[in-house]
Order: sequence, then structure tokens, then C-alpha cells
Amino acid sequence: MIERRLMQTEDGSATLYVPALDEHYHSVKGARAEAEHIYIEMGMMHALGERGGEGQLRVLEVGLGTGLNALLTLERSEREGACVHYDAVELYPLTWGEIEPLGYSDAEVFRALHDSAWEEDVKLTSHFTLRKLQTDVRNVNIAPVDVIYYDAFAPEKQPEMWTLELMERMYSLLNTHGVLTTYCAKGVVRRMLQQVGFKVERLPGPVGGKREILRATKER
Repeated sequence: MIERRLMQTEDGSATLYVPALDEHYHSVKGARAEAEHIYIEMGMMHALGERGGEGQLRVLEVGLGTGLNALLTLERSEREGACVHYDAVELYPLTWGEIEPLGYSDAEVFRALHDSAWEEDVKLTSHFTLRKLQTDVRNVNIAPVDVIYYDAFAPEKQPEMWTLELMERMYSLLNTHGVLTTYCAKGVVRRMLQQVGFKVERLPGPVGGKREILRATKER
């Protein structure tokens, strides 16, 4: 069993630490702040703005992990009145016993998110439908999406998640004008995304956190 330890981040929110990888599930500068900035603002809200807020937004998360990105997306979909279909890939799901102490939310819908069945659509709210996929991301076969939250562990910790072949797969899963957002702004990752056809932007990171993040757009 993989050992995971609870740790507090600088914005007061918690994350998990994996000693075997010497890696955290979120930025130690602020778990919630990082997720809000990189995935919600630079990913979801950018995509909604590009389409005028109309129609259903399809999101793919690579690395469901603690469910924080999914929770924040659900909450924002309710506030914006935006319909979201959310596919989340996780090969090694966490238990509720590991997630509850993080204190992300005591709302029933957060527990429902984690308790929901795998491999089927589950309508958690009037605006948010979740489909959890317990599989290797290389095997994912879904309808084209508008946004990809690429939240795998860092390249030096999990190099198999940052290959050219996998970036090509991500490109193929996106609709035209769809975007991929990631915390990782390493030059090798940026060049790889460009090589498969993305237009890549280096954007400011969250306040007090990483200096830069990446947003990659499929232009055609």
C-alpha cells in the first residue's frame, strides 16, 4: 500500500505527501489557491469565456487524486450556471479515510463525489455530471473534451506521464480550440506540447506560488 501523509500548505489548506516519491499532491505554497488558479481560472473559466458561457463544457482531469479540482469545478459550475460533464482518471484511488482529514468540504456532495460509482455517469447536481475512470490514462476512450486538467505528478517523479506519445493522446482528445492546463512549466514539457501541435502560453502562476504555469490550446 502506498504511504501518504497529511501536510498543511501555506494558504492553510491541506495536501498529501508521498514519501516513496518525495512528492506532494498539491503545491506546498497553497493547495486550494493552486487549484483555483491553474485549473478553474486558467482552464474552466477561460474555456467558458471563449464559448460565451453556452452549451455543456466537457472536462477531463488526469489525476483525480483528492478530488479538490473536481470539487472546485462543481462549485464554480453551480455559481456560473454552467453545465459540466467531468471525466476524471485515477488509477490508484484514495480512500475516504485519507480524504476526509484534508477538510476540503463537509458538504454532502463532496462525499458523494468520492462514493459515486466508477465507469458510469453520475449526476451530482443539476449542473455537474461526473464519470470516474479507474484506468491508465493511455487507455481512456471518451468523447472529445474542451478542457484537460493535466495534474500528474512532476516529470522527474513520474516520467511516464510526460511522454511525447501521451501528449499526442491529449491533443487527440481535445475539441478544436480546447485547452490543456498544467502547473508544470518546464521547458521540455512546453517544447513537447508545441511539437504535437499546441499553441503554448506561459502564464503567471498563483500568487505566492509557482512563477509560471502552462496553457496549451488546440487551434485546429
